[in-house]
Amino acid sequence: MKYVRSETVVTREVSGETIVVPVRGGVGDLTGLFTFNEIASGIWRLLSEERTTDEVADWVEANYEVGGEQARADVAGFLEELRQQGLVHQA
Repeated sequence: MKYVRSETVVTREVSGETIVVPVRGGVGDLTGLFTFNEIASGIWRLLSEERTTDEVADWVEANYEVGGEQARADVAGFLEELRQQGLVHQA
């Protein structure tokens, strides 16, 4: 299964953090503002193109001190949370 960013969000990087704001009805929904830490920001950048859970987990494992099984579990949970919030969709 592949994931990609929703086209109904605005993204900005400020002071090393990624800020994501959903756009509803043509207006930014500031009550739904999300800020991402370093790892989540890296994942968000990857999701500018379609990526599988395994591709994202491989990136996490290669760039951070985490084992493959843990990376896959964490990434799967994070992607599902993003999907539930409408920030990504399955491609």
